[in-house]
Amino acid sequence: MIGLRVSVPIASFRKGAAREFLDSEPLPPPATCYGFLLALVGEWDRYRHIGVRVTPALLSEPAQSTVLRTMWRVKKKDQALGAGSNMSPDYQVLLTGVELAIWCDSSEETGKKPALERRLTGALEHPERIRRSGGLSIGESTHLVDDVRILGSETVEARTFLLAERGRLALPTWVDHVGSKGTRYARGDLVTAPLASPPLELMPKIESPPVPKKNSKTKHKGR
Repeated sequence: MIGLRVSVPIASFRKGAAREFLDSEPLPPPATCYGFLLALVGEWDRYRHIGVRVTPALLSEPAQSTVLRTMWRVKKKDQALGAGSNMSPDYQVLLTGVELAIWCDSSEETGKKPALERRLTGALEHPERIRRSGGLSIGESTHLVDDVRILGSETVEARTFLLAERGRLALPTWVDHVGSKGTRYARGDLVTAPLASPPLELMPKIESPPVPKKNSKTKHKGR
């Protein structure tokens, strides 16, 4: 297992059901953390490391503020994106001073090697070898990461997202960007304890949605 410390000056982790008022989760969901780790190693295929376990932990209490901003939508296809009816003002919750730990375990990965853990270590040791599009961010593309490093022996408390059958939080582990049918969730709680590697069985697992079955039609040959 590997643990990373991530510093983000400004971020927002939009709740899935948020519409006009864009509320934020207190920390990035596992799906967001997985996307961030893929970007860190320069991986474009999000199916590459299926089976990896990823969970976030809060190392700080971010300040919250609400801003009014212009959001883009697709309401009319004949209008340009970000113009006319395809833009509207909405309130959004921002988190300031976000300090995270992101844990990653590759022992159950099913993709081809090298595993994500190994690639993360290589990316931090030789960042000049990584190619990515744009800056490294977590959440929205404008929420750039300030610092990433491997966790040391830090004696701090953390609020770690751990699986719980009756947990109060349901965070996505896989997001269906075309609709919501294929989105997967993990239910858990934020557990406060001294920072340490979480139990493997309590870490959310990144699993892709099942491939829908195609309707099979039997063809009969005429006589």
